Amino acid sequence: MLHCTSVAPHAVHHPACGCAAPVGRRGLLAGLGGAMALAGLAGRASAASGHYEAMLVNCIDPRFTTGSFAFMDGRRLRDRYSQFVIAGGPIGAVHPRFAPWHGAFWDNLDITVALHNIQGVVAMTHRDCGAAKLALGEAAVATPAAETASHAEVLRAFRAEISKRKPALKVVTGIMALDGSVEEIT
Repeated sequence: MLHCTSVAPHAVHHPACGCAAPVGRRGLLAGLGGAMALAGLAGRASAASGHYEAMLVNCIDPRFTTGSFAFMDGRRLRDRYSQFVIAGGPIGAVHPRFAPWHGAFWDNLDITVALHNIQGVVAMTHRDCGAAKLALGEAAVATPAAETASHAEVLRAFRAEISKRKPALKVVTGIMALDGSVEEIT
């Protein structure tokens, strides 16, 4: 019988050293189950590159998470899109107030196109957005009409920038209300 000479917790032991508990049938089944789970994850990891439909660009505001998923699901895009979440969503990606963030978005879009072969971008702003207020000013979001007009202006600028950089991508833009409904902006 082999014996361990090290008692350090990080020491690597020989399987026959006798200091480890025997595995037994349950341990063997648990290990087999873990190996199968890892194999399944490896299969999903290889699926990380492939053909997906779109990238969703939306805000960090957690009030709109469920609505965003519902919107994408309603467009039959469940599990078929990547997501880029940044304060203000498309506002954060193009407005001069957030210029330091722009590179991160455009680099991410490049990678998403390369890895996922996306065909479009869904750009979603939302009502009562703190980032919009910071970027556009209080007056720009003071009334529903002003808020719609100012968000639409930024969304059109976002669409124009996508068209300039990635002309093959389709762009859908919208403003989400607090109830999850979306007003699409053309």
